[in-house]
Amino acid sequence: MKNAIILCSGGLDSVTTAHLAKKKLGYKNIIILFFDYGQRSLKIERKLSKTCARDIGAVFEEVKLDWLEKISGSLINKKQGLSKREYVLNPSLKNTQKESKKFYVPCRNTLFISYALALAESLYIKNKKIYDIVLGFKCEGKDSYPDTTPEFLKEMNRLSKISCSKSFSIIAPLIKMDKEDIVMLGKSLGVNFKKTFSCYTNNKIHCGKCLACRLRKAGFYWANIKDPTRYIGF
Repeated sequence: MKNAIILCSGGLDSVTTAHLAKKKLGYKNIIILFFDYGQRSLKIERKLSKTCARDIGAVFEEVKLDWLEKISGSLINKKQGLSKREYVLNPSLKNTQKESKKFYVPCRNTLFISYALALAESLYIKNKKIYDIVLGFKCEGKDSYPDTTPEFLKEMNRLSKISCSKSFSIIAPLIKMDKEDIVMLGKSLGVNFKKTFSCYTNNKIHCGKCLACRLRKAGFYWANIKDPTRYIGF
């Protein structure tokens, strides 16, 4: 029986990954691991990650990293309201690297995966069960965050082999997919897209203008699937 620790934010990618792991990849015992690092959309991310856990019959666990919020300069952690000028630099989605940097949280995925490895190792020590670590991120090519690339994933797997008493596989099944491919995959798995949240800047309804919202819109558009998301715009 395969076991998995799935890092989940309640977003389209991570929720689709969770359903994929349960329904197609053969994982039976699943832990949905959620992180509170002071993100603007914390409440709805937590709610939808818990919903995802219930939908696939997984255990929900939350980890608080309040210190990460204190050192982060990301707009994701900024408490005050954001202006359109502050975070919308290129509505065309071409060369979004400068905009991406505004939302980058230092070593976020490295920290998340490190905790997941510690959890996996502790579970192995206690009951000899091996848990794979399953990630929902994708690589945006040259505009990608440094901790979402295939090279990063390879090095984290190498770290798992040399730093733990047991080697735990770290996989990211969507890493090379385009957003429209993920939307189509989610639909085929029966994912309720209304139960996912992608926005960087809001905590209730998608703003419709931040980079994550625009990528979400483009995914549904190119997948030729009706977008059920409510966007408020400006």
